[in-house]
This record gives sequence, structure tokens and C-alpha cells, in this order.
Amino acid sequence: MADHVWKRSEQHTIPSLFDQRLADDPDSEYLDVVGTKLTASQVVRRGRQLATVLDDLGSVQHDRIATILENSPEAVEAWAGIVLGGRIAVPVNTAYKGSYLRHQLADCGANVVVVARSLAQRLVEVAGDLPDLDHVFVVDDHETVADGDPGGGQLPDLGRVSVHTWNDLHDVEPRQPDVVIRPSDLATFIYTGGTTGPSKGCMLTHNYHEALARQIGICWQRTSEDVVWTPLPLYHFNALTTVVVGTLVYGGRGSIYRKFSVSNFWPEMNRVGATITSTLGTMAYLLAHDTDRPEMPRSGRAEANRSLRLLGAAPMPVEVDEVIKERFGVTTFSGAYGVTEASLVSWQPPGVANKPNAAGVINEEYFDVRVFDDEDGELPRGVDGEVVVRPKRPHVMFEGYWGRPEITVETSRNWWYHTGDIGRIDDEGYLFFVDRKADYLRRRGENISSFEVESVLMSHGALADVAVHAVPSELTEDDLKVTATLKDGSQLEPEELFRWCVEQLPYFVLPRYIEFRSELPRNPVGRVLKRDLRQEGVTPSTWDAETADVSFEKR
Repeated sequence: MADHVWKRSEQHTIPSLFDQRLADDPDSEYLDVVGTKLTASQVVRRGRQLATVLDDLGSVQHDRIATILENSPEAVEAWAGIVLGGRIAVPVNTAYKGSYLRHQLADCGANVVVVARSLAQRLVEVAGDLPDLDHVFVVDDHETVADGDPGGGQLPDLGRVSVHTWNDLHDVEPRQPDVVIRPSDLATFIYTGGTTGPSKGCMLTHNYHEALARQIGICWQRTSEDVVWTPLPLYHFNALTTVVVGTLVYGGRGSIYRKFSVSNFWPEMNRVGATITSTLGTMAYLLAHDTDRPEMPRSGRAEANRSLRLLGAAPMPVEVDEVIKERFGVTTFSGAYGVTEASLVSWQPPGVANKPNAAGVINEEYFDVRVFDDEDGELPRGVDGEVVVRPKRPHVMFEGYWGRPEITVETSRNWWYHTGDIGRIDDEGYLFFVDRKADYLRRRGENISSFEVESVLMSHGALADVAVHAVPSELTEDDLKVTATLKDGSQLEPEELFRWCVEQLPYFVLPRYIEFRSELPRNPVGRVLKRDLRQEGVTPSTWDAETADVSFEKR
């Protein structure tokens, strides 16, 4: 194990990164966002317009500003304006509604929200429980504009809250923000799923953004000649880091697509000239198993792939990795493990070949990474235990959980951040992810708090007890299963419960599997044994939404 050495390193802010881009390359294409090309000058101008309006409305440095926007130019411009003005961006998952949306907006204390017109009604329904909310900016949806409607119509009625339109910014003369921003200042809150309580806001500094973008770029051997493409949503930190910030760090161009599509993947690669993608393991799986397109024979990859040199996706099973390389003639990158709290805990820097099923080597350049037992004793190489991390540089990890000092302290006991994940490090320094220690799930790239889902399910009225837990998915990561008991005298079919969930839960939280039992397994102190439920997985009594072919609208 390498000695822990604190390293002095250059620190950065988002404004300093934009300033460098403006000095070097202000007017050539910086980003292609769902087909709209933006220069750095355009993004900064619109961002400063937003910052100027926020100043005039009385918003001050360090205020939290939430955005509820699909991938769009406005989503990039809003984030830029928030952080350029010294405020803290809180990008909210656009699938959130009801208690999910209420919790996140109330928890961060956002006094301004920027919301898509099509999602504004969700905000109306929870605004009465948001005492900090003063102003809302409504952004016209691009689909509506494309249909010939400029997004007119009535603005949402939010009572005492002032409502503005994004178009109000167009005629504003932007001012240089009159704030001093340090690398250690907070720039973005990213909410991550909880296990014993509601989701928590990870406080991320300006320097953290640059540090993670740089680590990923090192692994990709990224240069100013690259075009990095992602379909991931801008309310995920991956898209913000790899494309919006990474393109400032490394130069070149970035491209952000609305949503992943197998049929549009190669046309989109060729349209933007993408050389690198930042995707998820599930997307790589779908590409590898796509046999419907005659233009993609294993021997004819050149016709479909004109530019792509590296496909980044994690986690990626060995079988998928091999198919991607052989079928499409590209390099793959899946040798990394990270958490929002600690960027890349392990990585695959140049010259390191990943081992099958490994997550690269531990990132000794930025972190001290070890494996502990339940008493925080370090375990030998090759032994499974909890992965723990501490930094070797300033502001390359999160600054704690917003408003939750007790959880910050708990997860940082003995001055090590405890990831809650089980892994092992072999004699050559490769990290292998084994399992999740806590009861949270990851499904299609989304962190899911079992506590939050269980809280919603218990409001149904017919359930006596419920456990939400993971079942392995053939698309990698997890599928969600609900194992529950019914109240005496209650009658409920799994499909009925599923259809109720459609109205109550974000689409990515909808359970694939539902099973009713007479009782749940518990330990002597009454805690549900979710590990047992995960091991049992899908049983003969389990209802499967996919085989039942239940249709619903994603919303």
C-alpha cells in the first residue's frame, strides 16, 4: 500500500475554466445540445443574463437554485448561470413528482426554480410546502416549439411565488457577476439515494468538478481533437462532468443527446463526429445485442462507425466488452468505480489493461483507498470488505451531505469515507466490486432509495409490511422487487399495485417484480433481512411486469 502523501495541486473554479475557453476559443462550437450548436461565448452570455436577473431579484451568493429540465440548451445555460454567479445549482431528476420532488426542493431550500413548462404542474402541486421558494422561471419545451407552438399559454399559478419566463432573459444586458468565487466554494448539489432515510444532497465544490473531469479525461486519453457525446441527463453528474466541464478542461467539442436510442446511436455518432461516448453499461449491453440493423454486420463495422474510437460505459460485463470491441472496432472503457462523494475511486489510466470483472486499479494519484472490516480494521489484499476512501488532494471529494451533519460524520468515521460498498483489492492493486453493503439499488443508472419507495408504498393502505430490494438484471445493475405482506382482510393483485405505482412513483423506480407473502424474513431484533430476499431473487410466486406486458406512459 502506497504511503498517504498530501499533494499540493492547482485548484480551479467553473468561472476560471470558462475564462480560459473564452481566451482560447470563444466562438467556435463548444457544445451540440440536442442539435443546437453553442459557442462558449453564447453559453457565458446567457448564463450571465440569468445571473444578472437573479441579482436584481435579490438572490445572493450561495443561494440554491434548482432546475427541473430535460437535456436542452437551457439546461446547460441555467447551470452555467447559476455557478458563474456564485450560487449553487441543484439539478432535479425530471421524473420526480409528489413527495420525491417536495423533499428535494424543500431539503435544499431552493428560493428559485427553473422548470420546463411541461413539468410546471408538478411544481404547482408541491409549492405550498416550499416556504423558501420565491421565484420560478418557466422554460418552453423544445418539442412544443418544434410543433409550431412557441410555448405560449397560461403560466402556472403559484400563489405568492413570482413566475417569470425564460424568454424574459433575452433582452437583459448581462453584467459580470460581482462575486469572489474560490475553488472550495460549493457549485452543485447532487442528490444520492439513502438507505435509512430520504435522499441526501452531496455538496460538490468548483474544484471537484474539474478534478473529476480531469481524472476521466486521463483515462480516455482525451485531447482537444476529441468530440465527447453523451445521452445521459444533465441532472446526473456524469453528463455535467464529462461533456460540459470536461470540454472546458480539454478543449474540443461536446455533444449532449436527449435520450439514448439504439436505432439513433450510430447516425448520431456520425452526425456529430463523436470520438468518445459517455454512457452506461445497460446502453452498451443493448448495443452489443442489437441484431436488427443489417448495416451493422460483424464484418462491416466501418460503414456504421466513421469516427468513434472509445466507448465508455460502466459496468460492462466481459462478454459485452468483447462484442463491442470486435463488432464495432472501438476501444472500451469500463475499468472504473466511483461514487458521487469521491469521484473515481479506481480507474484505468493509460498503460493499464483492465482485468476481467475488475474496476481498474485503485486511484492512488488522487486517493488513499483501502478495504475495512466492520470495526474499521484494514483487511489484507484479496479479502472482501467495505471500500473506504480519503483524499490526497484538496477538494477532490464531496464536502459532506447538505443539512445532514450527523450522516456526514457517520459515513466519515475514523476520518475515512465509508462507501457502503463491498469490494476487494488484489495484489496488483485492482479493485473488484462485490456487492452493496447497504440496502440501496442502482437501476438504469439511477440511484434509488429503498426507504423512499417503501414510504410511498406504505401509503397505499392495503400493505401491512413492505421491503424494496434489488434483483440482478440481465441488463447489468439491478431490477427492483417489492416483497410485501397484506393487511388482514385486504385483497390486492400485483398488477393492481403496479398500476397504482405508475401514478405515484418516477418511472425508473417502478418495480419490475412484485411478490406477496404471509411474512417477511427478519433478524432477532426485527430488521427485515433484505440480503435473504436478494438471494432468493425471483421465485415461482413472483409477478413480473415485463412478462405480464403491462403498458404505461413514462412520466
